[in-house]
Amino acid sequence: MERRGPILSYLAEMPVGGRIILCVLAALAVLVPALNLLLPPDSLFHVPTFVVTLFGKYLTFALLALSVDLIWGFAGILSLGHGAFFALGGYAMGMYMMRQIGTRGVYGHPDLPDFMVFLNWKELPWYWSGFDMFPVALAMVVLAPGVLAFVFGFLAFRSRVTGVYLSIITQAMTYVLMLAFFRNDMGFGGNNGLTDFKDLLGFALQSDATRAGLFAASAIALAAGYLISLAIVKSKLGRIMVAIRDAESRTRFLGYRVEHYKLFAFTVSAMMAGVAGALYVPQVGIINPSEFSPANSIEIVVWVAVGGRGTLFGAALGAVLVNLGKSYFTAALPDVWLFALGGLFILTTLFLPKGVVGAIAALRGTAGKRRRGLSGLFRLLARRLL
Repeated sequence: MERRGPILSYLAEMPVGGRIILCVLAALAVLVPALNLLLPPDSLFHVPTFVVTLFGKYLTFALLALSVDLIWGFAGILSLGHGAFFALGGYAMGMYMMRQIGTRGVYGHPDLPDFMVFLNWKELPWYWSGFDMFPVALAMVVLAPGVLAFVFGFLAFRSRVTGVYLSIITQAMTYVLMLAFFRNDMGFGGNNGLTDFKDLLGFALQSDATRAGLFAASAIALAAGYLISLAIVKSKLGRIMVAIRDAESRTRFLGYRVEHYKLFAFTVSAMMAGVAGALYVPQVGIINPSEFSPANSIEIVVWVAVGGRGTLFGAALGAVLVNLGKSYFTAALPDVWLFALGGLFILTTLFLPKGVVGAIAALRGTAGKRRRGLSGLFRLLARRLL
């Protein structure tokens, strides 16, 4: 019998949906930038820059949904505050890009962003130090949400806060952060947030090449996030996470330190959300306190539920599908969108408890049983006739 290497074995055990999404992401990361940059605008196959930016934003949302599915679908932790980690990653990247503006700002100050000059700040706050260096900003993209998640999770899980109570305090956390970031004296731009970015790593943000590069980076980050999440859930750690989800008290009785496993998953998930926020901000060109809104975090849960909780690739698919619908309805029927979103969540909960991916799997199973039943019937008839 031929022995397979660890990579081939890993790919063989990967769900079909996972292999499909990785192939699609690899194709998108190459084809979309090529079709945008290499073909003339009048070509039938040219991808406009606004489409590249729009779908790049969807890919960051897919990574954010993936991070929520890692803890909700496999560890039973329903976080209604993951928008806070997403926003913190976005602010870390926004602070770096604000430092890169320099004298090109409205007031032409070499060190202070425009909003600080307007508010008569005399010097940069200490927590802005180092953000003129990309490695520092990149580290803070994961450290800021990671540290917050670790401290919050340590206190919550050690106190054995679970279920709806944990969901409520995660929502309270993001609401508190939203109120704090709205304050001008916090040094993050207040109500207006951070905007008017010029470039990233020396590349102009408005150029087609930069937009295409950000799209490719978002696709690669989503693929990496999926592989990391899959490696976690397929390991012994993942099996213990599922046991905690299904029977936390029994798992604790067996001797496992439940709070440690939940804390690890929660922290990794927050870091993934921070990376998603960091890729989101340069593509949309702004980050403000509204990203901390509890409604945003609830919307993330809807994405995961629609796509399929506990499937990983289903969560990513749900984020793309729901946001495609949002882009259409907010333009065609802006007054209906919020009702449509709420109705979608209710319908999914009642009729598609396993989401779109679960419904497709159920239909495939039903079709397979029918095919097997028909083939068995034909074999029986053949034996009777012969």
